[in-house]
Amino acid sequence: MGTSHDWMVHLAEDDKTFIKNFMLSSGSLKKMSELYKISYPTLRTRLNLLIEKIHLYDTAFDDSYIVLIKSLAAENRLDAQTMELLIEAYNDSKPPNELPR
Repeated sequence: MGTSHDWMVHLAEDDKTFIKNFMLSSGSLKKMSELYKISYPTLRTRLNLLIEKIHLYDTAFDDSYIVLIKSLAAENRLDAQTMELLIEAYNDSKPPNELPR
């Protein structure tokens, strides 16, 4: 089992900076909106995507291929159905003792 901060390893630098700025602004979306010079709905969308990424990375297997596929899905570069098909095909190609936990 990984440590509680393993999910951070998979985040892009701009996501880490966003989290830092969010913390320094005491979680104020209004301040963040002003800082990033974007509308509240756009900021909220970015925050929601980041939350999805953190959930994904926090529960992802250590397998780098699965993390990559889930990352692409979290960034809306791959649809959920295709993600599931790719992961299923990948798992089917591995011997049973090599399947992720």
